[in-house]
Amino acid sequence: MTQDTAHISLTGGNLPLEPNAFVGREGDVEELVELLNVARLVTLCGTGGIGKSRLAVKVATRMAADFPGGVWLVELAEAVRDELIVPRVAAALGVKAEPSRPLADTLLDALAGRQLLLVIDNCESLIEEAARFCRTLLTGCPEVRVLTTSREPLRVAGETVWRVPPLTLPQAEGHEHAEASEAVLLFAARANAAARGFTLGPHNADEIASLCEALDGMPLAIELAAALCRVLTVEQIHARLRDRFRLLSAGDRTAPARHQTLRATVDWSYQQLKEPERILLRRLAVFTGGWTLDMAEQVCDGNGLWAEDVLSVLCGLVDKSLVLADAEVAGETRYRMLETIRQYAAEQLENSGEEAELRRRHRDHMIEIADRIHRLIVRFPRPTWVEVCPMLVLLDELQANVWAAVRWSAEIDEPESALRLLVLLRWPTIAGGRFTPADEWLDRLLKADPAVLSPRVHGDALALRGQVAFGQGDPAKAQEACTAAAEMCRATGLYGPLSGALAILAWVAICQRRPDRARCLLDEALEAVRRVDDPWHEMVIRSMEGTFALSEGRAKESQRSFEAALAIARELDNHWAAPVALIGLAQVAWLRGDLAEARAYYEQALDMLQDITAHWQTITCLSGLSRIALAQGDLATARVRLTESLRLCRGTGQRLGVARRIETFAQLALAEEDDQRAVRLAGASSAIRNALSGVVTPSGFGARMEELLQPARARLGDALVAQLWALGGEMTQEEAVRYALEGEEQAEMPVPAGRNPVAAPLTTLTGREWEIAGLVARGLSNKGIADELVISPATAARHVANILAKLGFSSRTQVATWVVEHNRG
Repeated sequence: MTQDTAHISLTGGNLPLEPNAFVGREGDVEELVELLNVARLVTLCGTGGIGKSRLAVKVATRMAADFPGGVWLVELAEAVRDELIVPRVAAALGVKAEPSRPLADTLLDALAGRQLLLVIDNCESLIEEAARFCRTLLTGCPEVRVLTTSREPLRVAGETVWRVPPLTLPQAEGHEHAEASEAVLLFAARANAAARGFTLGPHNADEIASLCEALDGMPLAIELAAALCRVLTVEQIHARLRDRFRLLSAGDRTAPARHQTLRATVDWSYQQLKEPERILLRRLAVFTGGWTLDMAEQVCDGNGLWAEDVLSVLCGLVDKSLVLADAEVAGETRYRMLETIRQYAAEQLENSGEEAELRRRHRDHMIEIADRIHRLIVRFPRPTWVEVCPMLVLLDELQANVWAAVRWSAEIDEPESALRLLVLLRWPTIAGGRFTPADEWLDRLLKADPAVLSPRVHGDALALRGQVAFGQGDPAKAQEACTAAAEMCRATGLYGPLSGALAILAWVAICQRRPDRARCLLDEALEAVRRVDDPWHEMVIRSMEGTFALSEGRAKESQRSFEAALAIARELDNHWAAPVALIGLAQVAWLRGDLAEARAYYEQALDMLQDITAHWQTITCLSGLSRIALAQGDLATARVRLTESLRLCRGTGQRLGVARRIETFAQLALAEEDDQRAVRLAGASSAIRNALSGVVTPSGFGARMEELLQPARARLGDALVAQLWALGGEMTQEEAVRYALEGEEQAEMPVPAGRNPVAAPLTTLTGREWEIAGLVARGLSNKGIADELVISPATAARHVANILAKLGFSSRTQVATWVVEHNRG
């Protein structure tokens, strides 16, 4: 640090005045104050630019009153190798050399009886010298406490190492409270200093939050970026961040040279490394998001770095704060680099000429891990869930590496390898709801010349594409992909992927209300799966049978199928499979009107999903529990469960799921007697659903809309309801999600005056249609309706067809039941 020093007095210390406001880290400051009250030597460790020096001075300032001997800062930023530390400490404290006596002895005598705090900044410059000096100080000066900053620990007896974290970032989902994060507040404060008039608000909070996330919450990078607000908008800064070392290259001229630009900061750290450390650091850049020791040993060894040496070298990089050991995953430590460090290391890897070989080894290792997971899931004898779960947890942490390996294979035109990796991860992809970006990569890779793909991988990939499409609510795409997969698999005798493709085609037929076709496809799928002895897939098909029966109102048959599926799942001890059956049983209980039993099944399924990523099942359980709470009048619980479900849908790219959750939010708003919000949300849900290609309107959708709109119409009038519906339909999906989640926190948006007349919602029944629906409920045929109303039988038939279409029903019985239940007749 080079700020002008304010010498208060010999006992007051020499801490610098703060050049600008200290932002955030209040919790860190409090923790360090408490730590220094019990520990005599504390070292703040962290990578360059993380804010060690500023934090140390803040803590020292806070504690100044506790040290009668003063709080003293010794700066080693510009020290050169082999320089002695004692003269710098003596100069800072005003201790003069005595003739014929070592300065160190004079300094220790001067400190021996004083109660003071010594802050030694940037010890990495003289790490060994600093370590020796601190050891001597702790031994000979019992009233002295030492706070040091360094990019690596001193490794002295009695030292407490405190890793300085990045500034806190906004919550990942939606940035609704971005203004509360330390990183965003720092950016706003420094941007305001650089460009007067700059303000933080709803108009830019999301963009600033995303920028701060991309900068890892690193204070130096954030301050350099904020300084650019004098010439660029936040959006421009964010867009140019890909080349962050060129962009963030104009810092404080009075700062040490290595802190004036982001590159200089990282360059300095890299130059201090030993050659094996440089080799490993640049090779670790092939990992995206994180890695384990085993992965580093498998991918990074050779040519100057052997596998048996990787651990010790990796420990050195952790000590120097260039690699973070920040989590334990499946019994193994997970390592990662801040993105700024990783990008720098990637540049070094590219310049080394090793990149192509390292990326190939990385890709092949990811295929090896995927194959290991696949074999574990399908092996005989069947694994227990205790064996499977750690591998799935590890896979969750490696998702970024999976997509990096897929991307590299596509870039070098090796689609077979990329598709093989995706196919091996079929079950984690489907069960985990990881539909994005699997859909985009499958579309791109399946455009390859079929001649370069093996039939097995090609057929499996087509079936997977259909499964992903169906999970995303796109049955047309699912039918196209699975039809192609079934044709190929039948021709080549690949019964495993054939059963998967047929199962999805059966799902599509159920959605299309083609029961005969669905039954034939399910029978063929069962026959195919039994030929390969795949109980997992048999369980899936049994669950589909249950769904099929449920869609036709055959509750007992549906329950038998789900119970059979649950028995298989429990025999497999599979916590992916069992919740599928439990969810089906919950839906059967809901159909019977047994809400307590339905809630118990949902809660049992949700409990099994706690330790794994299974988004579809989790979303369904949360939604089911919210509907039950809503039906029971527990609106607070309904909102909590529904909010969790919608956030998860949005985060996993499930657009149809988003539409369904927003529809339920509309029902919740109606229960809360907020008619305007209810109608807007209903209009937004309908618009999102209509924007999805190939989506078949679910049974009873129009009836649900009518149940929601009819009471609103009675209270608000037809014209206002139509206008509110149109306003909801004009929202983007993200706007609709935010509107749903805001709840009572957001004042109701005013209805613009003077809008042109708009059409009423398409589900609205006309007065004549209500009259005819009532006659249907009385059991009258089309001829009977015609006689009653003195109209032609053809006109009566047309009205009945319109009623069925608007309400989303396929039979007069459903119309009659609905009218009777809601006292329409």
